[in-house]
Amino acid sequence: MSPEAPPAPPPAPKSLTIGAVCKSLEREFPDISISKIRYLEDQKLLAPRRTRGGYRLYGPDDVQRLRTILRLQRDEFLPLRVIRQELAAGRANAEIDHGKPSADPRALRRVTVLRKAPESLYSLAEITADTGASPDLVKELEDYGIVNGERKDGDALYDETEREIVKAAAELAKFGVGGRNLRVFRTSADREASLLEQILASALKSRNPERRREAVEALDNLAAVASHLKHLLLVRDLRRMV
Repeated sequence: MSPEAPPAPPPAPKSLTIGAVCKSLEREFPDISISKIRYLEDQKLLAPRRTRGGYRLYGPDDVQRLRTILRLQRDEFLPLRVIRQELAAGRANAEIDHGKPSADPRALRRVTVLRKAPESLYSLAEITADTGASPDLVKELEDYGIVNGERKDGDALYDETEREIVKAAAELAKFGVGGRNLRVFRTSADREASLLEQILASALKSRNPERRREAVEALDNLAAVASHLKHLLLVRDLRRMV
């Protein structure tokens, strides 16, 4: 009796074009687009294989990496700089994909109002080198109150949050959005901050240190929820344009 033939190996997973990737993820991420995927590639977060004709081909690992990036943005509100660090540190995609429930927004890691340690300060030269923004753009942002550098020995120094603001503004500047156009965000942020302060005003001014600490934590949680709500409202309104 002849021995049984070994089972045939499973077929290699098929690579997908960028359009097919976008289609496969749009149910989970309704705001995904081809331009967003290309942007993530420009930011060195994705590196799909290219054909001789220059077309992108995404293998299963590429698609999984993209899904991880999108979930970190959506669920943990992480900026791309931090996502890049998470991926470089070997954050397992399986941590997100194998049935892990969505994190409670109140416990998510994000830019926070809680300051546990002094933040690093960056000079104008460091800010422009890191963000790609021109000195003129940074000055314009300061003129319109979008960023507020700390003056020390005549030089402006910027903290980590200001640095991220400049970076976001530099991306918008590529589309012709200047500092004066960003005043609407500044005004909106001021109003939201005032609303959250009113909600927790008495607790934030309490003489009880424990109550003040709880109020600051609540403020951080409310800020995350408000940010997510604003994002959802923006997405809803933008969908009316397409």
